[in-house]
Amino acid sequence: MEGVVGAEPGIAFAERSRLVEGVRAYGLIVAMWLRSTMAYRASFVMTAVGNFVATGFDFVTIMLMFTHVDVLGGYTLPEIALLYGASATAFGLADLVLGSMDRVGRRVRDGTLDTLLVRPVPVLAQVAADRFALRRLGRITQGLLVLGYALVVLDIEWTPLKVAMLPMMVLSGAAVFGAVFVVGAAFQFYAQDASEVQNAFTYGGTTLLQYPPSVFAKDLVRGVTFVVPLAFVSWLPALYVLGRDYPLDLPRWVAFLPPLVAVGCWVVAGLAWRVGLRAYRSTGS
Repeated sequence: MEGVVGAEPGIAFAERSRLVEGVRAYGLIVAMWLRSTMAYRASFVMTAVGNFVATGFDFVTIMLMFTHVDVLGGYTLPEIALLYGASATAFGLADLVLGSMDRVGRRVRDGTLDTLLVRPVPVLAQVAADRFALRRLGRITQGLLVLGYALVVLDIEWTPLKVAMLPMMVLSGAAVFGAVFVVGAAFQFYAQDASEVQNAFTYGGTTLLQYPPSVFAKDLVRGVTFVVPLAFVSWLPALYVLGRDYPLDLPRWVAFLPPLVAVGCWVVAGLAWRVGLRAYRSTGS
């Protein structure tokens, strides 16, 4: 009985040690790629600016819409800017940290995943940090600028809860997007060529959240609320800040659930990754 009782703390300690090891390995690999990037600083600046400009066209498109209409789905331009800025910043953070996860399918096909398996480092950390692209800061910067514009222009009755909602919304949203990246990568162990399926939920998801829920069909809104909970990235907390009615007649307290939803998403992502990795069969190359 003593051996059984002592087994659970031992397992928990091993899991914590592996987590710490993974974070450390991730940091070392990222540092390597940062040194490589900074060796060509002019190239980095140009690619970061290019990323900033390219992602900025999304909001320019929205601004062009408002040259012909005053409201979109009942929302003004500054209100949509708040939705846009929150979702773009959250996605940018997730893309910066875990954007390389879409390369899993390619590694499975060409057999290079085998080289990661033989290293004494968690595979997830290696895949996530591979080819870390600092140029993605351009997307984050652009999202923050739009968010700042919205906060300056909007006439919001601020309360301590609404102030706390902003960083919670961005960080929890980044965690939710990060979990979607990992689940999509786990699916590629089976589909192998499914990066576009993953992108439909990540890049497609952030584009969806840039517009108010009132412009979409209720079935779609239900899907991104109860199936793939992207609504918790920006819609629900942002509507609380704006004092707007929630879609689907949801109660007001759901705006405070993003941290719990993010934890739940990462539990699912962790399980999916383990199942996918165990199902992997080497190409033999």
